[in-house]
Amino acid sequence: MSLFDIDDAQRMSREEAAARLHALADALAKNNSVEFQRAGRLITVRVPDEVDLKVEVELGDEGGNELEVELTW
Repeated sequence: MSLFDIDDAQRMSREEAAARLHALADALAKNNSVEFQRAGRLITVRVPDEVDLKVEVELGDEGGNELEVELTW
């Protein structure tokens, strides 16, 4: 069981999603942490210098496609 878990799904434009991913990538490149704000709280996640990156693509026949990017350490 996780000590803390954020599961946030939102519908947005492709451009908005790209902007969010750019912001996350910039934070990872510049700092050893990323910050998330939820319910009036600021959560800081420390990220080590080396991580495991997993990219998963699922293409469905009914338009249920998925691109998942996961960092673990």
